[in-house]
Amino acid sequence: MNSVSLDLDRDGAQRYEAVLNEPTLELLCSLADANLAKRPGARLFGAEALRPLLAPNGLIGALAAPRLGRAVRAVRAVVFDKSEVNNWAVAWHQDRTIAVEARRDVEGFGPWSTKAGVTHVAPPFALLERMLTLRIHLDPCPVDNAPLLIAPGSHLLGRVAASEAAGQAERLGSAVCLAGPGDVWVYATPILHASDRAAQPRRRRVLQVDFSADALPGGLAWLGV
Repeated sequence: MNSVSLDLDRDGAQRYEAVLNEPTLELLCSLADANLAKRPGARLFGAEALRPLLAPNGLIGALAAPRLGRAVRAVRAVVFDKSEVNNWAVAWHQDRTIAVEARRDVEGFGPWSTKAGVTHVAPPFALLERMLTLRIHLDPCPVDNAPLLIAPGSHLLGRVAASEAAGQAERLGSAVCLAGPGDVWVYATPILHASDRAAQPRRRRVLQVDFSADALPGGLAWLGV
């Protein structure tokens, strides 16, 4: 399937081209490099420069607000950098965890895990279905530089067992999410997705931000950005 034809409601993904202007792109590249320090990925927290961009009326947040409402907020931000040195593949899967400030035992939330010192939990799947994930591309991402693969329509399947993810993706087919610097892909957070190793690896920095308008129950709090 041609990525240009993807629709967020129907397919669970949609591309917005040239969202970032040059100064904003340069700002995000500098922020990414400062946090990555040659690592393949890093979580962003307390990055003041991001907040106006991710606000509901910001350059990036404005892509999520029409879908999720004015209560939308960025609840997690991660930057990835595939390169000649760091070149990996990711199998078909759904993103199923959220980052929170601290553990609180609340019905429907679990199991718990810790990643890079951050507390994560799997929430009720309905919460994930109300979220959006935005991938902001800072470098060219043509077909030979490991673009994200998505299974169109898989966001409507509900929770997919890990053992069934590849089979469901094969049944639905896959779409290649090509991108240029400054493009933003908007995804339904539960969509099945994967990524191959880059055939011609070079820098492929991506800022990935999760958005939600939900408040968490029982004293749980989003970690935020």
